[in-house]
Amino acid sequence: MSLPRLPRPRGPLSAALVDALARDTPVPHPDELPIQAVTDVVADDDLQLALYLCYELHYRGFAGVAADREWDLSVLALRAALEARFVDALEDLVPLDTNADVPDLVGMIEAFDGPSLSTYLAGHGSRDEFAEFLVHRSAYQLKEADPHTWGIPRLAGRSKSAMVEIQADEYGDGVPGESHAELFADTLEAAGLDATYGRYLDRLPGITLATTNLISLFGLHRRFLPALLGHLAVFEMTSVTPMGRYARAARRFGLGDAGARFYDVHVEADAVHEVVAEHHLVGAYVAEHPDAVALVRWGAAVLMAVEDRFARHMLDAWEAGRSSLRPPTDDGLDPTSSDRTWSDRPRALAHARG
Repeated sequence: MSLPRLPRPRGPLSAALVDALARDTPVPHPDELPIQAVTDVVADDDLQLALYLCYELHYRGFAGVAADREWDLSVLALRAALEARFVDALEDLVPLDTNADVPDLVGMIEAFDGPSLSTYLAGHGSRDEFAEFLVHRSAYQLKEADPHTWGIPRLAGRSKSAMVEIQADEYGDGVPGESHAELFADTLEAAGLDATYGRYLDRLPGITLATTNLISLFGLHRRFLPALLGHLAVFEMTSVTPMGRYARAARRFGLGDAGARFYDVHVEADAVHEVVAEHHLVGAYVAEHPDAVALVRWGAAVLMAVEDRFARHMLDAWEAGRSSLRPPTDDGLDPTSSDRTWSDRPRALAHARG
């Protein structure tokens, strides 16, 4: 298995980390870096990339980076400082409601009125926009389920069984080629994109990395286990209808059944998962840990808030006639065709904004 290469830095935070990892030297102390100077933490390219790199050392790592850097104290110190800023920003975005006595995830989902990428792409988006959407989602989908799986050893009883049931489906019940990450790779290839893990990291903006960093944050910290369960539950409970729309979009853009299968499988599996997640994962956990309700709700609400910012970033870019991805680097690794004409974008974005 080939490892992804280290990306290009985007500012002083990611530059300090990339340099230290590449040269196998200690990372500067957080006090020596301008972490506190970051303003829009949730979408900041530099901070989110640095945090993503810290987390990625716990997944597959990077070519040329020693495996033991995963537990390097200087890396962990930087990660802790970045996480502190991220958590503060998330709490500003969604204050923790300590008065809630039931999760009420259904009510939270019904009250959410953010923009719908799936509605836009299914009926009005262009093939280039769908390709961009796939590139954005590659950060998570090529390791789909892995961040949530950190929660399994921290659970017991019915909630643990429920999570194992959900995650087993995510991994294709152990059948090679059937895991959802592998099916997404098939979708990328059907769209003419590169399915190599980490291939498009340089093109992904901070808000895209934040959607994945959020799950790693919850998954890697035992104190955020309830938030991880709320996050996963809403993931499953809001999946069926959007996945059906993405399947239609994939077929509309000529990706065929092979390209749409990733979404077809989710429509079928998540119809079951949403019940398991609501009643047996979250329901069972909260019954045993009633003091966890606030964090369960917070994890669910933060997911929706961050995904809302992610969707608005993409739709705003397309409405302005520009790419939602970061500019290509000068190494020729561009996921999209060189003859794209952004001025020819469709302008039906009002349909996506509810």
